[in-house]
Amino acid sequence: MAEKIDMASAHRQLHSPNKKTAARALKNIKAAKRTQQHLRYAAQAENQNN
Repeated sequence: MAEKIDMASAHRQLHSPNKKTAARALKNIKAAKRTQQHLRYAAQAENQNN
């Protein structure tokens, strides 16, 4: 079964007593934030160039 990697599932799994599950959830949250920040930075740089 494929694992859900949406933000709601990640935040729910973050409170899991299983350490591996909580670590995986934290990894997914950080990756999503990193991607979101990169997209925001890229859009800002493009707006600055135009």
